[in-house]
Amino acid sequence: MANPRTKSASRTSLGAPAISDSPLPGQVILVMQGGGALGAFQAGVYEAMHEAGIEPDWVVGTSIGAVNGAIITGNSPQNRLPRLKEFWNLVASGSASSLPWNLLGSGNVLHNLSTVTQGIPGFFTPNPRSWFGLHSPLGISDASYYSTAPLRQTLGDLVDFNRINKEEGTRLTLGAVNVNSGRMRYFDSRDHAVGVDHVMASGALPPAFPAVMIDGEPYWDGGICSNTPIEVVMDDNPRHDSVIFAAQLWQSTSDTPQSIQQVMGRMKDIQYASRTADHTVLQQQLHHLRHVVRELGRRLPESDRAKAEVKDLIDWGCRTVMHVLSLQAPALKDEDQTKDIDFTPDGISARWQAGYKSAQQKIAEAPWQAAVAPEDGIVVHN
Repeated sequence: MANPRTKSASRTSLGAPAISDSPLPGQVILVMQGGGALGAFQAGVYEAMHEAGIEPDWVVGTSIGAVNGAIITGNSPQNRLPRLKEFWNLVASGSASSLPWNLLGSGNVLHNLSTVTQGIPGFFTPNPRSWFGLHSPLGISDASYYSTAPLRQTLGDLVDFNRINKEEGTRLTLGAVNVNSGRMRYFDSRDHAVGVDHVMASGALPPAFPAVMIDGEPYWDGGICSNTPIEVVMDDNPRHDSVIFAAQLWQSTSDTPQSIQQVMGRMKDIQYASRTADHTVLQQQLHHLRHVVRELGRRLPESDRAKAEVKDLIDWGCRTVMHVLSLQAPALKDEDQTKDIDFTPDGISARWQAGYKSAQQKIAEAPWQAAVAPEDGIVVHN
């Protein structure tokens, strides 16, 4: 079924290419991982896109990517950047980095201690019920170290969910995992209304944050299952020519760690990078086969192509081309396994600027303009 909500016209597998308001070839998609404070990098990526006049037709996010995605799609283009800045300024407002203790050279430790004991303004606060002990039966909606009630209020202040759910609204897809089945689920505004509960569920990382009930089922952070929700774009039906801005927060490659602290940080990177490269290679193979099917179908006599059983087979093919712009957040000096709770103004500013510069450079390069081999369905620009 065609998507009535996206700005790009739908197409059949052998039809005309999608048409977008953007000068880019096809629909513009912004894909954002989970990663807590690292999500400031994504805000910087969006700022560069906005500055270049490139607004997404579709936003896909998990965890903090879901929060950024809701703020982007839940506001008019002229208000998106101010709302993102408002959110990130809010979560940085209680940071210990501004305290004079930072002069003692222990700002990271003090900041982490402040986050663990007090929470983050507008995001989360300690859950007193967790103090009853790890074995206390609190119920799935309370079994967590923190309450995310502040985030619910923040989203209510910054996001217009009615705008997201309008037919002409920017499409928003959020990843969460069903606690009982262990299966990934994507909540898509194309198919049904998306609300604050869906954003909260996508960012409900246990045991820090509580599960969120949706349709009588508990959901956790989608990053547990797949922290890089790019596969939902490549599996979309119908497929469209696309330029995908993929904001990657975790380092998939690194030097060999030499200390226990470095080992812990490297383990976290590998876990939340979610095998992005492997998933993309598999999708490249699938799309290559779809292009082969299309070419074979094109070479059949018209009399054969007109047969219903042959047409069904040909429809497995396509001619879409997806350009993936891989935007990798750099590792900052002296960061460790706690980098995703580094909500200090300096840390947020550094990551925001890194995202801005990365996207700005990629947009200037315009790699989607390069010639593409006929058999290539997915082209990755690292």
